[in-house]
Amino acid sequence: MKTPISTTSIIVASADQISCDLEGEAAILNLKSGTYFGLDPVGATVWSLIAQPRRVVEIRDSILESYDVEAERCSRDLLQLLGDLHAHGLIQILDEPASSDRGSDEKIS
Repeated sequence: MKTPISTTSIIVASADQISCDLEGEAAILNLKSGTYFGLDPVGATVWSLIAQPRRVVEIRDSILESYDVEAERCSRDLLQLLGDLHAHGLIQILDEPASSDRGSDEKIS
């Protein structure tokens, strides 16, 4: 079952990938599938932000500060990009920590 991504989702780059910067763009390789994924400069900015777990809303806010884009379009395009990255196994969606959570970082597939 596909996990929906929302602005409150916590996203992080998958451990099963390698990536590099190519003059402001990013190249990502899924080590399990061998699938290559290229990102433009805006996508590369998103990619650098998710090296550490972040909420989608934090990523969106950072993009809004860095680029001249309408908030609605930014949110829509960001969710589309994250959906594509997730479909290719390049990111993980982490469980929402509950207030009684004892530090679990269990991952949702």
